[in-house]
Amino acid sequence: MAVRKSLLRAFATVSGMTLISRVTGFVRDILIAGVLGAGLTADAFLIAFQFPNLFRRLFAEGAFSAGFVPIFSEILEKEGREKALRFAEQSFAVLATTLFIFVLAVMVFMPIALYAIAPGFSEIPGQMERATDLARIAFPYLFFISLVSLQSGVLNALDRFSAAAATPILLNLTLISAVLFALSSGMDASTALAWGVGLAGAIQLAWLAWHVRAAGMPLGLIRPRLSPRVRQLLKRILPVVFGASLYQLNLLVDKIIATLVAVGAVSWLYYADRVNQLPLGVIGVGIGIALLPMLSRSIQSDNPEEALQAQNRAIEISLVLTLPATVGLLILAHPIAAALYERGAFTVSDREAVGAALAAFAAGLPAYVLIKALVPGFFSRQDTATPVKISAAAMLVNVALNLILMRFMGHVGIALATAISAWLNAGLLGSVLYRRGHFVPDDRLLKRLPRILFASASMGAAVWIGLVILTVMYGPLFGVSGVAAGPELPRSLGLATLIGVGVVVYGGILFATGGAARSDLRSLRRS
Repeated sequence: MAVRKSLLRAFATVSGMTLISRVTGFVRDILIAGVLGAGLTADAFLIAFQFPNLFRRLFAEGAFSAGFVPIFSEILEKEGREKALRFAEQSFAVLATTLFIFVLAVMVFMPIALYAIAPGFSEIPGQMERATDLARIAFPYLFFISLVSLQSGVLNALDRFSAAAATPILLNLTLISAVLFALSSGMDASTALAWGVGLAGAIQLAWLAWHVRAAGMPLGLIRPRLSPRVRQLLKRILPVVFGASLYQLNLLVDKIIATLVAVGAVSWLYYADRVNQLPLGVIGVGIGIALLPMLSRSIQSDNPEEALQAQNRAIEISLVLTLPATVGLLILAHPIAAALYERGAFTVSDREAVGAALAAFAAGLPAYVLIKALVPGFFSRQDTATPVKISAAAMLVNVALNLILMRFMGHVGIALATAISAWLNAGLLGSVLYRRGHFVPDDRLLKRLPRILFASASMGAAVWIGLVILTVMYGPLFGVSGVAAGPELPRSLGLATLIGVGVVVYGGILFATGGAARSDLRSLRRS
């Protein structure tokens, strides 16, 4: 009971902030879609925006979390706060120095770097030059946000989740302000957005610097030195960096193929993935962040039963929330694309392309979140090699499927390949944990899973019937092939109604059949 409540409270804290982040992110993307559309300018900005984020995941997010949090937690538990702070400062200094050199080098050689990830731009006059200018402005974001990831690791290990989880909100608000500034001043919107990316990173770093100081862990600036503990960290994260490199290589292949498929393909995939990232971010990120320090403490305390229970509850929460989300996204992919994006420079064909990609991405949603729930089972035991090997196999499958499916399905094939490879990744992770005895489905999980599936299927039927009724009553409110959607307010209200029906039906059936209990809600409210 204590494990479940602790995990639920941490999950609720992170996911609550992430939900706010995703909502502000939707506002941001709606504004970007309205002013940039899904053409050449949007493709150039989105490549420039995603380029530092690509390296952020390589340098900091996955690798440093996997290596840093368990070591920091161990030092904190056994040697006290002073030694833990010293380790954090040493890690911060080494990471900052490495990033500074790397960012400068990439900015100098940006045209070569962009040619590697967006070769299709070279076939369009002026497109490569436009993307290079924007990428040079935005790329310093990598320096700031990677240091933010380390600060977040410190706070998460101290069971302080809210400040770190709120940092993406600052990015979204800064980019929204950049769009509004461009509209009011006449400045080129893509340039204003690129400057906003770098500024947002500096704001996020300052925000968390204040919070780590308030937590009694002020990260002072010291001379970088490869201390024994830092060498231990580097040794631990090298397999993850290698795995992240494979993953980023896969993302590069996705982007390369997208630039070759059609003008706008980069944008279509981005806008579709942003919708898919709402449940993935709220659920998956929340589970992963909350579970890693909890498992690490259970293992350090030599309490395998508690660790096993936490793993089961993380998977249960993942399935309770992702299965209905998947069904809903599959049915409402095109209405969502119409309600969120179809306005201004965003055309009917853009809406259709985004809706098709969203449905393909959604097919893999449970797998994406299960990966977030399963990987801490390895990282908390300081095994960073096994998830990397599994990820490498899944990524190779993804690349192969990309090359095959894009021939027949264009950009939708890229999204579908991502979903298929995610299921392979999750399946392999789960099977290895099971063989090692680190994940054995308990009676509660086995009892609740069929009830969750039944409630999700029932919800899907209700939403589909509701969509048919809306279409009969009001016509093609969300548009049909080649035909624009209806007025903005009715389509937005229609989508909200369908989502509301889905939530009520799913929640009602889930609690009625015993797929969830009222005690779970009480635990969330107390968080």
